Amino acid sequence: MFKSMLTRRNAMLGAAAVVAAIGLAQPAAAVTPEEIKARGKLIVGIQGDNPPWGFVTSAGKQDGFDADMGTLFAKELGVEVEFVPLEVNNRIPALTTGRVDVLFATMAMLPDRAKAVQFSKPYNANAIVLIGPKNKSIKTNEDMANLTISVAKGAAQDTQVTKNAPPTATIRRFDGDAASVQALVSGQVDALGGNIFYMDRVEKARPGEFENKLEFQKLYNGACTRLGEKELNAALNTFIDKIKGNGELKTIYDKWMKVPVPEFPEKLDGIPFTAG
Repeated sequence: MFKSMLTRRNAMLGAAAVVAAIGLAQPAAAVTPEEIKARGKLIVGIQGDNPPWGFVTSAGKQDGFDADMGTLFAKELGVEVEFVPLEVNNRIPALTTGRVDVLFATMAMLPDRAKAVQFSKPYNANAIVLIGPKNKSIKTNEDMANLTISVAKGAAQDTQVTKNAPPTATIRRFDGDAASVQALVSGQVDALGGNIFYMDRVEKARPGEFENKLEFQKLYNGACTRLGEKELNAALNTFIDKIKGNGELKTIYDKWMKVPVPEFPEKLDGIPFTAG
């Protein structure tokens, strides 16, 4: 009988654990623009240490390209903005669990990510590159042989360097962009997988020593909401169309990217811009 009681108790505990796990795994409930307006605040997930995209100033203020985008979208909704600084690996979990309402967080638009989040229309263009010493010839993927290369773990540059580097290359994965850049400028690695805007940070730390060597992939960034949030996705797309048309996106580009606003694609394979 004692064994039977234990069996029943263990079964009940197991069932409770399954229920708890299901509860933890459930995504956050959808949020609408009207609910955000009623709350009076838009909560934006953003990168915390990746200039010019998102970073915290010495005064403790969130700033950068994506910060300006988030601020402008909150203004469009008529609410205040609250930023939640995130690392590369916790951007999507922060969104899907309801910690933030939307991501303006250097989110490269990739088909695998589109299975987990809803992308808006693109609002920024980027490219994944390899940065290396000016005095070293790196013209092909094979030239990465035997190099030690830093990347932000789980980011697009991690994927591209892993895909393109020869087996003899050593890939060191760091928790975030800042750490991977620091690994290069401090001499821990030979090269760095990043995007085209990393060079500004590298140049400030080690002027005249490094340059963009290889380009692996053209990318576009989009804002992200949870899957199925049709109204919020529609509001984002309307907002992006508006700032493209009225020159506000150009103003942000001029301020942070210092390059012309690119032409954006009408569609990307495997990445819907509108919630189905």
